[in-house]
Amino acid sequence: MAALSELVEVGFTWDGQLAPREERAFVTLERQRGGLHLTVEAPYHGDPAPDAPVGSTDGLWNHEVVEVFVTGLAPAGQPVPYLEVELSPHGHHLVLDLLGVRQRIRTREELDYRATLLGTRWCGEAFVPWQWLPSRPNRFNVYAIHGEGERRRYLAMTPVPGPQPDFHRLERFTAWPF
Repeated sequence: MAALSELVEVGFTWDGQLAPREERAFVTLERQRGGLHLTVEAPYHGDPAPDAPVGSTDGLWNHEVVEVFVTGLAPAGQPVPYLEVELSPHGHHLVLDLLGVRQRIRTREELDYRATLLGTRWCGEAFVPWQWLPSRPNRFNVYAIHGEGERRRYLAMTPVPGPQPDFHRLERFTAWPF
């Protein structure tokens, strides 16, 4: 099977303002045999690591992180299934299966993930098995979060405007590239 890939730029604030070039994150989604390979290349903002061992970490969205969301198709009137993959510069990760907005049905504890700090930037690589993705993937979005307190920043590949940052606005996602 020929590999297909898509490079996406997380280049907007959550509400649609263009983010400064030096703040933007990039994620490559690469279709491989057996799964989806994710590569993150992002600025490292120096936020504190979670107070937990490296590995699956609940509440990772409260830290510096890049997130990839993938939705599947749902029968009419049924909740949308989706996968949320969170990757941190410190090696922590969180993978959630959801059925309906914010309705967690499973946490995937084991993820093949490595992160490397490179001065003012970081790189991460993860492999997500196909069976973890929702049936018939059709939409996705990618986010980056960093900063603390009033300096907290929420960036998006595709903006999700509203009264506050809400990355679970599935109707704002972009068509799945594969």
